[in-house]
Amino acid sequence: MSQNLSHVPDAIRAADRSTDAADGVIATEEGAVYSPLMLRRHQMYPCLTQAEIERVSTFGTRRQWHADDYVVRTGGPGMGMILVLAGHVRVLQRDGLERSSLVTEHGPGNFLAEIGQLSGSPELVDGLALDEVDAVVIPPERLRALLVAEAELGERIMRALILRRAALIERGRGPILVGRSDDSRMSLLQSFLRRNNHPHTVLDIDVDAEAARMFAADTCAPRDLPLVVCPGGNLLRRPDTGQLASCLGLLPEFQPEQVYDVVIVGAGPAGLASAVYAASEGLCVTVLDSLSPGGQAGASARIENYLGFPTGISGQTLASRAFAQAQKFGAHIAIPLEVERLQCSGRNDDTHQVMLKDGRSIRTRAVVIACGAAYRRPPLPRLAEFEGRGVYYWASPVEARLCAKQEVVLVGGGNSAGQAAVYLATHAAHVHVVIRGPGLEQSMSRYLIDRIASQPNITVHCHTEVEALGGARVLDDVTLRHRDTDVRTHLAVHHVFLFTGAEPNTGWLRECDIGLDAKGFVLTGLDLDQAQGSNGSLQTSVPGIFAVGDVRSGSTKRVATAVGEGAAVVSQIHTYLAAHATV
Repeated sequence: MSQNLSHVPDAIRAADRSTDAADGVIATEEGAVYSPLMLRRHQMYPCLTQAEIERVSTFGTRRQWHADDYVVRTGGPGMGMILVLAGHVRVLQRDGLERSSLVTEHGPGNFLAEIGQLSGSPELVDGLALDEVDAVVIPPERLRALLVAEAELGERIMRALILRRAALIERGRGPILVGRSDDSRMSLLQSFLRRNNHPHTVLDIDVDAEAARMFAADTCAPRDLPLVVCPGGNLLRRPDTGQLASCLGLLPEFQPEQVYDVVIVGAGPAGLASAVYAASEGLCVTVLDSLSPGGQAGASARIENYLGFPTGISGQTLASRAFAQAQKFGAHIAIPLEVERLQCSGRNDDTHQVMLKDGRSIRTRAVVIACGAAYRRPPLPRLAEFEGRGVYYWASPVEARLCAKQEVVLVGGGNSAGQAAVYLATHAAHVHVVIRGPGLEQSMSRYLIDRIASQPNITVHCHTEVEALGGARVLDDVTLRHRDTDVRTHLAVHHVFLFTGAEPNTGWLRECDIGLDAKGFVLTGLDLDQAQGSNGSLQTSVPGIFAVGDVRSGSTKRVATAVGEGAAVVSQIHTYLAAHATV
């Protein structure tokens, strides 16, 4: 349900809890603390030379604005990159309550754009002409061409686009989420925006008096929470992620007559790698995902054994970089969209159809199944009741803040569990790691085992399982049972993290005759009977359908392997498309 928020208390409008956008200063009790991003301001806002302006201008068209005209408007159609030739443009970041803060001012040689403009996403800022402005507008498709054609200059522009989005996120404008931190839907919406790198603000009515006043002024019942105030004032009551995406203009469009070379289902490491290599080699590519880039790897606090990152990298950072890279080469990334089923090609048509839950369909010559696996939910009484309200399947900064200086339980013995345990230990008072087996050696990398052993606030409970969850409105009791002695232990904890493995997301393949193993993972290559027609190690039993990453039977469930398979599958797609090219 939505409505327009035409009136809010003046105190709410006047309140400003975000970073001072004009100079990047964050006010603290100890004094002014400068954001690290501001140290890179010269990279964030480069000024192009006359020679560079001339090279860039060949990719766009001239346009003028008068003083006080809006060059761009928050929520409006993405225009791409706007290079200022004459005049000045003031850039402001605005939220749903019409509060604005200064981002910067652009003059001749400066340009307006951030990473979302590679795909023409809705504008995240207001751009106000201060005087007569003459500029070159470079639309998204030409901007991508510029980045590829002009290597050195393209690198500088790309870095600026990425840094600007990071700065917008840091300032915390955009849609406002109003609710309670222990509300599962609030956590879901916050996670959706965070993992999709969309600027937003969170107001907890239990601790924020101004937010509570706004809640009272709107006469909203508790069942309406959380509220989302979108830029422009549109108010959503208890929305799902699809409604939120629609309000922000994020739902992607498709041309019904378009036939893609390849549709990639899943935007985890394998899917994004496939997109980068396929798009960079000239294939017409779209990537579909129901939630956000990164998959389960995107929820990893720190990946320390990925080649080339000796100090480690967070899953979300890795996913964000891959996402931007895929957009740079022209991949159409559609999030959030959920696939309902796959309709394989018939005798008279070599194209497959990916059927979406919203009723639309996408035609494609090849499909890459990269949808990974879903979090496995152990058979615990009351588990569904506490999901998002004390029980979590990932450990992001959102959850880390919720359990700060508290004891937590983490269930699982794989690498993802180890990474989460180490990360949570830097926030929580104590982390109880619960595993059914005798130790971590059989399922976890050595470096993580050693890291856990060195942390004084991590305890590993072997031969143990969670037997029960207890509490009224929120989780406040967890019962552990030792499997050998049957001894039970009660822990007064409010947060449980489940890393108990995953099950393949292959239900949408049921209408196609795609071979699956006994656990539902997709069979490929040598795992298939050759009579079924498998022509490549990553091709399934159906020609033109490939599988990579965690969803593939026999995969090693590592980020590096998923990326490698995503890159390798592209050459096999080329071979398939060449063999089935229309004469």
